[in-house]
Amino acid sequence: MHRLKFLWLVVLTLVLFVADLVLGSVSIPLKELPSALFSNESEAVYREILLQFRLPKALTAVMAGAGLSVAGLLMQTLFRNPLAGPDVLGVNAGAGLGVALTTLLASGAGGVLLSLGSWGLVTAAILGAIVVLLLVLLTSFRVPDLVTLLIVGMMFGYIGSALVSVLQSFSNPDTLKIFIVWTFGSLSAVSWDMMPVLAVVIALGLLLSFAWIKSLNALLLGESYAIGLGVSVKRVRWVILVATALLAGGITAFAGPITFIGITVPHMARGLFRTWDHRIVMPASMLCGSALLLLCDMLAQLPGMGGTVLPINSVTALFGAPMVIWILLKNNK
Repeated sequence: MHRLKFLWLVVLTLVLFVADLVLGSVSIPLKELPSALFSNESEAVYREILLQFRLPKALTAVMAGAGLSVAGLLMQTLFRNPLAGPDVLGVNAGAGLGVALTTLLASGAGGVLLSLGSWGLVTAAILGAIVVLLLVLLTSFRVPDLVTLLIVGMMFGYIGSALVSVLQSFSNPDTLKIFIVWTFGSLSAVSWDMMPVLAVVIALGLLLSFAWIKSLNALLLGESYAIGLGVSVKRVRWVILVATALLAGGITAFAGPITFIGITVPHMARGLFRTWDHRIVMPASMLCGSALLLLCDMLAQLPGMGGTVLPINSVTALFGAPMVIWILLKNNK
């Protein structure tokens, strides 16, 4: 039964991937897709649109959807909280603060990074995420209580957001616009030269997550049960934090903040397969996350919108917010 569901998810993801390539402000005939991707026989404009814009954007959607979904699953397992997401550690806020310091100050080191264009923003976001990650890791060694660690992570996020607001108050309109556009999130911000770096970061986070699936399953029944099975809870906690930082921090650095995917997709996977077993839920979350983000990307650039592209965060929120409300209502029952 699970194999059939996985097969349908793979087919759905592939269909949405192809649809994301052919649909948009300029619709590309499906019969032109193979020749545009693999030969020079199609129209030059179709080939340019596919290879330079839509294909890297679709690949980014697949990787970001899978990475954010697994990061959300890890956070919900660690804190045993159905509403925990990849941004709960404040890593995303740290990435945002790094970009804010670069764009809104635009002087000294910030000016040097800003002159590097997209790579400069990525570097700034990675540095900001690393700083917050180190603070969270140091805290995790001193705080044995998960609830306290959750609150500390949220506080780091609030501090980062507060500092960003202060910087916005003193910035000029031109630099402020660069930062605000980054906060919308953009799958098209990842170019071909960035793709290998993003793929390696996500692959490391996913490999780390899959390597500890047995320990994650033990955590589902509580830390005392996990310790009784010989699981080093502190080590598992540290692995989860690092894997989440790699996945959420890396994706945020390259594509900007993308909300709600990490919170909602693990619930979709559990509901579809009716299990909490990470051996099933983790790959299912990857497929569901990729499919959902591909769908959101298509909705963000529906044909007939005059070339206007909606912020990806707006579209994911339209899917994610009702799901969060449903989770709250279900839990209250």
